[in-house]
Amino acid sequence: MKTDFETLKALAAYTLNYLTEHKIVQYNVDVRLDIIEAMATELGVGLSTDDDIRDQAIEEVEEKMGLVQGDITETEMYNHARKEIIKAFNGEMVGGLYLVESLNQLANRMRAFLLENDLIDDVFASDDEIVDFLIKVVGRFSPQRA
Repeated sequence: MKTDFETLKALAAYTLNYLTEHKIVQYNVDVRLDIIEAMATELGVGLSTDDDIRDQAIEEVEEKMGLVQGDITETEMYNHARKEIIKAFNGEMVGGLYLVESLNQLANRMRAFLLENDLIDDVFASDDEIVDFLIKVVGRFSPQRA
C-alpha cells in the first residue's frame, strides 16, 4: 500500500481514538478534525511516507541531472536514489510509514504535542505513561485496520 499524508491522518485518528478511549486526553469534539490534522503534521516530522520518499528521490535526481524529460520516476537513477533513501531507514517501518526518528523519539514528540497543543483541553497521565502508551499504539498501527 502506498502511503501519503492521508496515511498520517489515519494514524493520527487511530492514535487519538485510543487516547480518548483510555481517557488520557480530553478535548472539545468540535475540534477533533483540527486535532487530527495538526497531529498528522507533527507525525510527519518523525515519519516519512512513500510520497515523501518519491519527492526526495526526484529532488536528488534533478540536482544531479537537471530537469529530466519524461517521467523521472521511470529512470534508473530515480530508482537508485529511492532505494538509497529507503536503506537509510534501516527497514524500520510502522504501517507502511518509514521511521525518521526512533519510535521512542516519536512518542516523546507526540507527548509534547498533546501537552502543548491548545486544542487539547486536558491530559490525564504522566509523561512516562503517555510515552509508553504511544509507543504501543503507534507500533501496532496498520492502515488496513484503522
